[in-house]
Amino acid sequence: MTAEKALSSKVIFEGRIMKVRVDTVRTADGRRSTREIVEHADCIAVVAVDADDNVLLVKQYRRAVEKELLEIPAGGIDDGEDAGAAVIREMQEETGFRPQRVERLGGFYSTPGYCTEYLHLYLAADLTPGRLHAEDTRGIEVVRVPVAQIPDMVASGKIEDAKSIAGLLFYLEYRKVHRR
Repeated sequence: MTAEKALSSKVIFEGRIMKVRVDTVRTADGRRSTREIVEHADCIAVVAVDADDNVLLVKQYRRAVEKELLEIPAGGIDDGEDAGAAVIREMQEETGFRPQRVERLGGFYSTPGYCTEYLHLYLAADLTPGRLHAEDTRGIEVVRVPVAQIPDMVASGKIEDAKSIAGLLFYLEYRKVHRR
């Protein structure tokens, strides 16, 4: 398949965490079309597993879908910050735990049909309690779920967030290979 050729690009919105642009393109078959693109920085997503073989999920209200969701911890990578350091920071901010072991599991695009965001997926283990320190965590509740319950929670729709589903299923496959 041939790539589209960009003819023009115009930023129509620039917010604190994202930009929206409209690109005019020439498609592979020669047609002229437009693409609405959300520019969002890369992020990290974390499958955090405690010593009792529980996954730490965060329950939080998401305004865009107007309900609480169960999600794996995730967040942005600060300018100049290494993704592994972002994992440690986000874990402390969202869960109050500091991982002693951080391992990259892989990565994926969140919504490549219209967004540039790439999620770096990590495993966080050997968790030690610390203090929860972040400015916007009042509505976050940490929920421990036994790893064995994860497939049923995904299949039943109790976990609906795409990054969480992808990250957790990836981790379940990782466990099979690493026999944890």
